[in-house]
Amino acid sequence: MDNRIYFPQPPINPVPHNKPTRAKPVNAQTPFSQVLDQKLQGELKFSQHARERLQARNIKLSDDDLSKLNEAVDKARTKGSRDSLILMNDMALVVSVKNNTVITAVDQENIKENVFTNIDSAVII
Repeated sequence: MDNRIYFPQPPINPVPHNKPTRAKPVNAQTPFSQVLDQKLQGELKFSQHARERLQARNIKLSDDDLSKLNEAVDKARTKGSRDSLILMNDMALVVSVKNNTVITAVDQENIKENVFTNIDSAVII
């Protein structure tokens, strides 16, 4: 005598043989991506530490310098950089590319004895 209990299986519904649907590609010009691009490529911010270093070391950045700095950060961003050392004129700036923020600034007199850590790229302009 067989003591096993059998439960009836529900019928299997056949799957229609339609072509699989694919997600539509996101248009690169959707409003969200436009806002994101503007935020990512917006004007650089300067951390409190960077502002203090600029002032203490009497480093002045012209509009042209800021434009070049923004271009350098954009180049670093296109290469996938997160934190970059930017050498410009007679100064060095460490920039968080991810946050679009200048972290610190060093003038020519103090650049020789510094070690720059936690960077993954360098841009020379």
